[in-house]
Amino acid sequence: MLTLCGFAISNYYNKVKLVLLEKGLPFEESLVMTRSKDEAVLCASPLGKIPFLRTPQGTLCESQVIVDWLEATYPTPPLLPADPFAAAKVRELCTFIDLHLELVARELYAQAFFGGTVDAATQDRVKKQLQRHITGFQRLAKFSPYVAGEQFTLADASAYVSLPLVGMASKLVYGEDLLASAGVDWKTYTRMIGERPSAQKVAADRKAAEAARA
Repeated sequence: MLTLCGFAISNYYNKVKLVLLEKGLPFEESLVMTRSKDEAVLCASPLGKIPFLRTPQGTLCESQVIVDWLEATYPTPPLLPADPFAAAKVRELCTFIDLHLELVARELYAQAFFGGTVDAATQDRVKKQLQRHITGFQRLAKFSPYVAGEQFTLADASAYVSLPLVGMASKLVYGEDLLASAGVDWKTYTRMIGERPSAQKVAADRKAAEAARA
């Protein structure tokens, strides 16, 4: 049995969960908070990050590593194109969304979502970086209707859970949704993905976890 470890508010946890649900795989969930000092957690995820996945072969950490393993191990239904180059283009989008959009915007989260403050210099630097990276993202993303083309892929698992955070965080900090201002209609896109049963399950569980935390 596969066990997904982490918590349902995390976008990277939900990225993996969405893939598990899309593939129809049986799995259990285990609540693990980030930065745990528990030795069992550190053996599975050396930096105490979530999510990580317990498998019959051992544990895996890092969300992209996990979803790539899931795709290789359980190829049906496919979430990557059969053509190696096309598959690499999907992974390229995953990397771009995770590292060049979400990870950059993450510096704003303390102020946007958690009642903290982000100093003006950091705000200015992040804004310039996000604007440049969003322009780059637009060169790769297709939204026809899915982010990588006509089929739902691993790139959609990244985009669905992270694009809203980028848009909302920038709106809350700058008074401007930098994605929307650049012409990325992420709200229409996420509504479309949100019609999928897998996404509905992820969203419902996230809302329940947020309510419990509040």
